[in-house]
Amino acid sequence: MSLPTAPVLVIGGSGVVGSQAVRMLRYRHPELPLAIGGRDLRRAERLAAEVGQAAAVVIDLTRPDLGLGKESTFSAIALFVKDHTLNSFRYALDHKIPYLSISTGTFEIGPEVGLFIHQPDRAPILMASQWLAGAAVFPVLETAANYETIKSIRIGVVLDEQDMGGPAASDDFERLTSVAPAALTIKDGGASWVTGEEAKGTVKSIDGTELDAQAYSPFDVLSLGAATGASSIRFNLAYGMSASRRRGESYSTEIVIDVTGTRKDGREESSHLEIVHPQGQAPLTALGVSLGLERLLGLRGEAPPPGLYFPELLIEPEYFVEQMKVIGTHFDVAEEGIC
Repeated sequence: MSLPTAPVLVIGGSGVVGSQAVRMLRYRHPELPLAIGGRDLRRAERLAAEVGQAAAVVIDLTRPDLGLGKESTFSAIALFVKDHTLNSFRYALDHKIPYLSISTGTFEIGPEVGLFIHQPDRAPILMASQWLAGAAVFPVLETAANYETIKSIRIGVVLDEQDMGGPAASDDFERLTSVAPAALTIKDGGASWVTGEEAKGTVKSIDGTELDAQAYSPFDVLSLGAATGASSIRFNLAYGMSASRRRGESYSTEIVIDVTGTRKDGREESSHLEIVHPQGQAPLTALGVSLGLERLLGLRGEAPPPGLYFPELLIEPEYFVEQMKVIGTHFDVAEEGIC
């Protein structure tokens, strides 16, 4: 494993979630050169000074060169904001460097896929817009490995209203929950886009409280549909108060997973997982981005060739889940037979 000499450009790296990813990258790779990009140069400079081996740069997504000029070189780009211009994507393809993004909705995937299809041999592109960059997908896949066939996957998440993050995250949430024409689910083995009453649901918080929820379709539905072949997949999002705040503590983030199917010994069974990070959604997102960048750069395993990837194609579920636990994520797992 050798570190790149050119820095990793983290666009939005001084924001609430981006800054945690920068700190996590620095913790995991003390000598990895970083470039922290954003609109607020002073804030980026403060973070660069804090983590060391880092520079601060101003990013202008309206310009094809991102406002960086012709002399700048990078080893990879990680994007923490929605780039409607796709200039950061084009920049990565033009310079043949790995690219990772986390803010694209399922209904928005077309422009990025279309751009890649026209230049498929340029760079590895990691589309990591799964919930918290993989924090639900990987536990599901680790659980699914114990089954011969998967019948149903249900994911319910609780996003505490005090855990929104910065302006970029708030903009993403507003766009992905209000502009999206419908939410993608898998029903009876086929894609089903739900709206209105059909999109309404509930999530049972880890303390048993039933919360109103809406069907939501991050890339988890795409990933799990392709990886498991489950005949039914639904992802519900509850935006409100987490169980920890109801106890009078700070907010946390919750992921509740139910998988049903046939075990390899023929038994019909279900698995129930409750996953909590006591510091909210940002640490898990930062972890997912860090693990993705490690693979793209060849810092763990061989760097992938040019291609279009989801995280589960580059990272082993067991390793991702192990790293979730390392950063303080709590898992409560229950399994039972189906009558």
